[in-house]
Amino acid sequence: MAKKKDKEGGLVYSTDGGRLCPACGHPTGNCSCGGNKCAPKGDGIIRISRETKGRKGSGVSLISGLSLDTDALKKLAKELKQKCGSGGSIKNGVIEIQGDHREVLKLEIEKQGFKVKLAGG
Repeated sequence: MAKKKDKEGGLVYSTDGGRLCPACGHPTGNCSCGGNKCAPKGDGIIRISRETKGRKGSGVSLISGLSLDTDALKKLAKELKQKCGSGGSIKNGVIEIQGDHREVLKLEIEKQGFKVKLAGG
């Protein structure tokens, strides 16, 4: 569906854009102003959980609640992947590490001075 704009140029309705940057109005993946670099707000507790849903049975460890900017998040993800000896990625401010490494991740993140909880079962 094509984007429609009213007389003032604001977005009226669209299903293809997803989340929009509040500063420039572009989708957050194609943001031209760099407004998506701000850290997501959290309660100060880092939660580590394990998820297999939508991953064909292979589990990943999810680390959420980090209130870091994009560069610091990438640096932390790289360190954690090296400690676990596995791959991973960052999606929507959540670090995903392949495999069930919750205990190792908890110890490493606590060394950095964060308060950590194991979430889920």
